Amino acid sequence: MNVTFSKYERARILGARGLQIAMNAPLLVKIKQEDLEAMKFDALKIAETELESGVLPISVHKPFPERKQNALKRAKEKVTDKEVEEAELKEEEEIAKEGEIMELANPDDEDESEESFGSENE
Repeated sequence: MNVTFSKYERARILGARGLQIAMNAPLLVKIKQEDLEAMKFDALKIAETELESGVLPISVHKPFPERKQNALKRAKEKVTDKEVEEAELKEEEEIAKEGEIMELANPDDEDESEESFGSENE
């Protein structure tokens, strides 16, 4: 079996099979006692041996995005420089109106408020 798995799929498969082996699941590959001792009875190494031999009954479902039948359409709307300038001017006027409504602070007013705080603290 010549299947290429991503490192994430490989890690998931080895982890799942290693857990099964650690919970005393039967081995799917005949491994000699000396080889098991060389692996130190490590469940992950045994699972890796099983994966490399291709006997694991594990499949990976890789969904692909659906293809659209219709071709993509481009936007037909084109904005000219003149329209951009008009939009910017309109936005600047709106900002100026909001500034008049909010009554922008004067630096002179701020100096007086600082002096009044200083006299209260003393």
